Amino acid sequence: MTPGTPLGLADSAKEARLLARIVETISAGLDLEEILQGIAALTTETTQTDVCFVYLLDEAGERLVMRGATPPFHRLAGQVELKMGEGVSGWVAAHGRPAVITQDKHADQRYKHLPALGREDFTSLASVPIHSKPHRLVGVLNVHTRQRREFTDADVQLLGWMAGLMAGGIENARLHRMLARREEAMERFAERIVLAQETERRRLAGEIHDGISQRVVSLSFHLSAAADALPASPDVAAREIAEAQALAEAALDETRFAIAGLHPPVLDDLGLAASLESLAGSIPQLEVHAEASPCELPAHVATSVYRIAQEALQNVVKHAEAGQARVRLLAHGDTITLEIEDDGKGFSPEASNAATGYGLPGMRERAELLGGTLEVKSYPGQGTLLRLRFPANNQASP
Repeated sequence: MTPGTPLGLADSAKEARLLARIVETISAGLDLEEILQGIAALTTETTQTDVCFVYLLDEAGERLVMRGATPPFHRLAGQVELKMGEGVSGWVAAHGRPAVITQDKHADQRYKHLPALGREDFTSLASVPIHSKPHRLVGVLNVHTRQRREFTDADVQLLGWMAGLMAGGIENARLHRMLARREEAMERFAERIVLAQETERRRLAGEIHDGISQRVVSLSFHLSAAADALPASPDVAAREIAEAQALAEAALDETRFAIAGLHPPVLDDLGLAASLESLAGSIPQLEVHAEASPCELPAHVATSVYRIAQEALQNVVKHAEAGQARVRLLAHGDTITLEIEDDGKGFSPEASNAATGYGLPGMRERAELLGGTLEVKSYPGQGTLLRLRFPANNQASP
């Protein structure tokens, strides 16, 4: 047996055949589901177990999601989740070492029954972490047997060896999926940009025609009246000039408002944190509290984050029937988090109108272009929390 070879492999020929099958499984394509299905099938065959579950760590590094399994459990992919430290899989992920239960699993404090998986007719299990180099947790690989089985150190070593070889293929498939989603998001976002540009042009044209231009016409009228009245009626001229001054100030205010709608000047002058605080104070219909940590971000990233916060607060005003809201911008290591929370009536994010309305698709596309995620937590009558997470060293395209 070659050095470092799992004890469960009887000879070098068997090792070579298994290695070839693992390489074939993870090289079959870049579809993550197909790779995980192949991994689950190969694992149960190699270890002579009855079922295999593959849990992957989510992007936030907080939860394990079952993404692959042997039939019939493969149909539940994406529907079973565990927190870090929860259940045997969560314990293995949190501690970074294998776990084995031979029998009487309910007596093990680490065990957690998962109703979604149905009957509990599995007696023994072995669970190992899936690590990519250098010691990055990818997920957890579990095997179960219906009959009692003593999983030996050799069995566990074999599982760990297989998990390590499979980690790279899983990571590549996940990266491919992420890049594909970002490309799709960029295409959708480009379409939305064109539509938004035309909508914005029409809005600005309307504001200029109905607001600023009308005030300028009135301003010209009052100045002409003042000029005519000045020699004979100084009092009338003074009133006309006062009216003209008020119109000039109103036109200036509307001009500033229109410019701010295109690009908030405070972003350039004071940065994202101050812009969010200014945004919080600019909404008279709502009491908004802002807590923003200074963040050095590229201009296009700061603008995207600001627009997400702006859209979210507009949604609160329009739909939430809230009295208060809170905006938080926090930096944790390499991750930046934006949260907008309100005390309004809440909604069901799974509802079809919520999934497509409230500006959520556009905000999610912005989040994807930032290389991040947008999470919405809401329940009827319990308010809403919108959370954007994205990497601090963002290299997203403007």
